[in-house]
Order: sequence, then structure tokens, then C-alpha cells
Amino acid sequence: MKMPKKIQAKIQDRIQNNALRKLSIEKKAIDFSSNDYLGFAKSASIFSKTHQFLIDRNLQQNGATGSRLLSGNYELYEEVEAQICTFHNSEAALLFNSGYDANIGFFSSVPQRGDVILYDEYIHASIRDGIGMSHAKAFKFKHNDIDDLAKKVAKIKSSENIPQEIYIVTESVFSMDGDSPNLPNLIQFSKDENVYLIVDEAHAIGVFGKKGAGLLQELGLEQEVFASIYTFGKALGCHGAAILGSTALKTYLINFARSFIYTTGLSPHAIATIKLAYDELLETNAIQSLKENINYFNQKVEKLPFIKSESAIHCCIISGNTEVKKVATQLQEKGFDIKPILSPTVPKGQERLRICLHSYNSTEEILALTNALKKMIQ
Repeated sequence: MKMPKKIQAKIQDRIQNNALRKLSIEKKAIDFSSNDYLGFAKSASIFSKTHQFLIDRNLQQNGATGSRLLSGNYELYEEVEAQICTFHNSEAALLFNSGYDANIGFFSSVPQRGDVILYDEYIHASIRDGIGMSHAKAFKFKHNDIDDLAKKVAKIKSSENIPQEIYIVTESVFSMDGDSPNLPNLIQFSKDENVYLIVDEAHAIGVFGKKGAGLLQELGLEQEVFASIYTFGKALGCHGAAILGSTALKTYLINFARSFIYTTGLSPHAIATIKLAYDELLETNAIQSLKENINYFNQKVEKLPFIKSESAIHCCIISGNTEVKKVATQLQEKGFDIKPILSPTVPKGQERLRICLHSYNSTEEILALTNALKKMIQ
């Protein structure tokens, strides 16, 4: 089949820059790559409990049958949304099919024409895509830099075309760096400037806070933001996402978020798995095990070029696609499942090994990995 020339050129450009992505089947190796921070994705207990829960509730159907506004809403949906509200101390929650759908739905519909969105330059691609679908103007600010953000806000407010509303969006844990913004300062700044703050907690849930409720909860700031977004494909080991905020925000999203309105709802099995994963957070010892592994890892890599992180994500900067792929391949040959992050996913010169820690990694595995890294890098 003939391909358009521009498409062929883009593929060739990726090949020439050693940046072409390919799908692969995972081989058995020590997991330092997945987002399954607590091992919930592989949990036989959650799997069995979900199955039994569905049987007990007589929810033996494979699909939702339609969008939630048509035939796809059912009692379990609303029960789990209430459970999520209680867990995260929120007024309202709305479930979406994925974190991508949640971010697309929010940022394409909430900011209006005449508004301005200010986003951290390292914000996730799903948020950028949602912003791209918005009628609002958007500008980036330097990563985790409140001073730069303040300059941007001051410039916008002093312009002739003063926006009706300003929205600021950040992540509590950044997916490609593992670091965090100064959320207390950012929230105070948002209050002082009378702007709306949105925080994506995708990589904080299950890692920070009491029973893994996230970094906002750990800092006592859950109710201080306009909206927060929690996704379940990381530490909760399942699928879906929720946007938390006011009842009015939920009502608005139900009516105007196209990624919510025009899609088939999640199946009862998917919703039940979210419920049982949240139940597991209340009982598990895995969160403490993960924290111990994070502390141990940080002690072992003090002298290596890692971005500082207290999260489950740890990034070792190795410039150049060719060089970082070479080191990753060497580690894979030693039995470690570690992936290189290449440009253009990250800026040129900032290519890195992205190492994810888990509750089930042993200290022996972590020590073996860090020793191997020291030999290769030093």
C-alpha cells in the first residue's frame, strides 16, 4: 500500500535519529520499568475478589452497552465515585475511561475562549493535547518555577486583552522526571492571584499520602485546588481515571466534556476492579515497602546523575539517543527490565534511563542494579 511522502519522511527522520518506537513483547526480567508500583496489576487477590464481587452483585455482563448518558450508567458507577470522593476528601468525582480521556475532556471543555492556560513545560502529553483542543490561549512556564509563572501571570494581567479566567496546571509527580512542584507555594500563589489550579496526581496516588491518597492529601491540600485528576493505570494496577472537584464542575463535565459524552462507559468488571483496588489500599503493606525501597535506592545512587526524586520514578540522565539505548541494552542483557527515554519524548541532551521502583523489588535486586549502573556510567 502506497504511503504519503510526508508520512514516509517522518518515519525516516525517526530512523535516522535512532528514535523510532517499536512494540515488543516483554521478556521475563526484573521489573524496573512498569508503573505497577504496588504490584496491584498482578495481584491474584484483587483479581479473585473482583470476580467474586461481580458474581455476588449479579453483574455478569461484558460491557456497559453504551455511553453513561444513554444506557451505560449503573449503580456501581455511582457507588465507586462516592467511594473515591470519601477516599480523597472531595465533594464530587467523575469517572473517565482513562487518564488521557480525563485530561482531554477537562482541558478541551473547561477553559473558555478569552481564558488563558499556563502549564508547566514538562506537563504530560495528554494535557497538552487537551489544551490544543481548547479555545483558550495557552503558554508554558519553566519547570517547577513559580517565579517564572508569576512573571507570566503579571504580564498577562497587564496586557490590553485581560483574560476572563486564568488556569494553571501542573503534576504532583512528573512522569518523566519523578520530581514535584512546591504545591503549598503554588496553591498560595493561585489564591493570591485569584486563578484556578489543576493538579494531575497520576503518579502520586498509591505512593504518597495516608493509605496512598496522593501528595495533595499528604500535604493537607486536597480541597485547596480547583480540580485534581487521579488515574488508575499506575499504582492501582487497573484502568480508568477520575476528575475530582465541586459538584458544579462534575455537572459541567457531564454536559460538555466530549471524551465523557461520546464514548461507551467502562464495563462493570473495570469499575469493580477500581473499587477493589481502592479497598486494597486501605489494607496493604505494599506502600510502606515501596517507601523503604525508594529510600534504599536513593542512598545507593547519591553520586550518579539522577534527578532528585522521592517518588517511585527515578531518572538517570545519559545524553544522546544512541548512548542511552546502549546502556539500557546492557542492563537488559543483565536481566533488568529498564527502558531508555529518547528525544523527542524528552528534550535533546536530556535523554535518560527511567527507573521505576516497586514494593516487590528486593534490596538485592536494587543493589545489583545500582552496582551495574555505577560500573557502566563511571
